[in-house]
Amino acid sequence: MKILVFVETAEGKVKKTSLEAVCYAKNMGGEVVALALGEADKAELEALGKYGAAKVLHADDKRLNQGVIQAYSSAIAKAMGDEQADILVLGGSTLGTPVAARVAVRVDAGIVTNVVSAPEQVDGGLKLKKSIYTGKAFAWMVLTSAKKVIVLRKNAATAVENGTPASVTAYAVDLKDSDFAARITSSEKATGEVLLPEANIVVSGGRGMKGPENWGMLEELARTLHAATGCSKPVSDMGWRPHHEHVGQTGVKVAPQLYIAVGISGAIQHLAGVNSSKYIVVINKDPEAPFFKAADYGIVGDAFEVIPKLTEAIKAAK
Repeated sequence: MKILVFVETAEGKVKKTSLEAVCYAKNMGGEVVALALGEADKAELEALGKYGAAKVLHADDKRLNQGVIQAYSSAIAKAMGDEQADILVLGGSTLGTPVAARVAVRVDAGIVTNVVSAPEQVDGGLKLKKSIYTGKAFAWMVLTSAKKVIVLRKNAATAVENGTPASVTAYAVDLKDSDFAARITSSEKATGEVLLPEANIVVSGGRGMKGPENWGMLEELARTLHAATGCSKPVSDMGWRPHHEHVGQTGVKVAPQLYIAVGISGAIQHLAGVNSSKYIVVINKDPEAPFFKAADYGIVGDAFEVIPKLTEAIKAAK
């Protein structure tokens, strides 16, 4: 069995979700081939071998630096054919998920998205567990098609180094003008020391912070933890924080190792954007706040007293 893994990069660096995808594929057994599109750091690609890739293909074509979905799907479908791969694994994202759907159509594959655990071998195919209803339930799907596409939810696998660097082979893609019929004319990226989509730790604040002038304590806690900062929708709507920090169903969906919610009540729309987090810590002075029901750990207390003490304790521990 040969498994192709689409490796997503940002500014030349391999994304954490792609490292998880390589480890996930390795644990399935068989040979894992990683495919990167566009300009990328060679050392980053070689390091994919440490996570389980036997071979790394790199289509270093400048036209692929932007995530044009049609072009990406053409290149990945071609690689599946060239490598005789029966399975494609990739991380779910605003790029990965739509690309997976197009590839599935091109290669006549069955597809399951939001996969949260390792597959089970069953008669006639692979049984996969997926998250549904914005994380409030699970469904089990069986892929019986000859070719299969598996799209992982963040944190579905743990990125662990267990091998040695792999060689990187140049991969030629034959892209047509029609692959670029849709173009990205401009893009605006969020700024900050740590960006929300890739953060391992997120510190978020809600209306309980009382005003934008009080955000300094959260920013200090975030710097201490090397974390990204986020906020609830009402906070961004009131202009206390920029909209790119809005976490929730209609904002950025995050899946860090640790999510710290300060002064956020825990409306279902917010929970839908954070329920993939491995651990959730809630700090709120209202013991009846709904967020406590979803929390792994909770502190009932005034954020203006708790946060400075927590920050100092972390600094002392370091």
